[in-house]
Amino acid sequence: MKKTLSGIFTAVIYIFLFAPLLVMVFFSFNESKSTSVFSGFSLRWYRELFASSDTVTALKNTLILALLSAFIATLIGTAAAVAISKMKRGAARSAVMTVTNIPMMNPDIVTGVSMMLLFVFVGRLIGSATSLSFATLLIAHITFNLPYVILNVLPKLRQTDRHLSEAAMDLGSTPLRAFFNVVLPQAYSGILSGFLMAFTLSLDDFVISYYTNGATFQTLPLKIFAMTKKTVKPDMYALSSVIFVTVLVLLVVSNLIGNNQEKKAVRKN
Repeated sequence: MKKTLSGIFTAVIYIFLFAPLLVMVFFSFNESKSTSVFSGFSLRWYRELFASSDTVTALKNTLILALLSAFIATLIGTAAAVAISKMKRGAARSAVMTVTNIPMMNPDIVTGVSMMLLFVFVGRLIGSATSLSFATLLIAHITFNLPYVILNVLPKLRQTDRHLSEAAMDLGSTPLRAFFNVVLPQAYSGILSGFLMAFTLSLDDFVISYYTNGATFQTLPLKIFAMTKKTVKPDMYALSSVIFVTVLVLLVVSNLIGNNQEKKAVRKN
C-alpha cells in the first residue's frame, strides 16, 4: 500500500512539473495560432521560426553567451574548487564557502541591479562611452554561474583519493601532469555537470541580463519579454520546444557518462 501511494504521489508530482512543457510542445505543432484548440498537425511554426532573422539572431546570441560564459565559469570554477579542496577545515574555508554561496542565495534582481551599478560606476571612472555592453553581460553570467560549477566539482574532488597524485609524483610525474592525468579525470563528471548547469542557467537568465545588457546585444529571453508587450507568436512555442528537447538530451548524455564512469570506478576497485 505504501509503495502504491508513493508511486501515485511521485507520478502526480512529475505530471504537475512536466504538463506545461508537454502542452507547449503539443501546440507547437498546431496549424493555427490557437493555444486551446488543436486544428491540425503542422510544422508551420518551425518553418517560420527558422525564417525569422530576428529570432535566429537572438538565438545565436543566446547560445554564444551561454557557451562562452559556461566555458569560462567552468575553467575558473574548477580551479577554485581545487584550491578550496586543498584548504584546511577552519574559519578561512568556511568564509570562502560562504562567499561562494552568496551569488546563489541572492535574489536575481538584487544581483542584477548591484552589478549594473558597479558597471556604470566603473564605466564612468574609465570614461567609457557605453557602460553596459556584451562584456558586462558576459561578466555577469560568469559571476552567477561560478558557484554552481564549484559546488558540482568540489564533491568529486573530495571523493578522489589524494594519495593517487602523490603516487604519480613518486613515479616521476610533475605536479601539473599528475593533476591533469590523475585528479582531473576523477572529477570529469562533476566538471561536465557544472558546465551543463552553467550553460542552462545562462540560457534561461532574464533578470540579470535585463540590467547588465547593452543596447546592441539581444538574447532570447529579452526578445520574448519584449514580445509579451504585444503578443507572443506561436513560433516561440516551437523554439522553446527545441531548447527543451536539446537540454533534455544533454542531461541524459551527462547522466549516462556519469554512470559509465562510476561503473568503471567500481570495476577497478
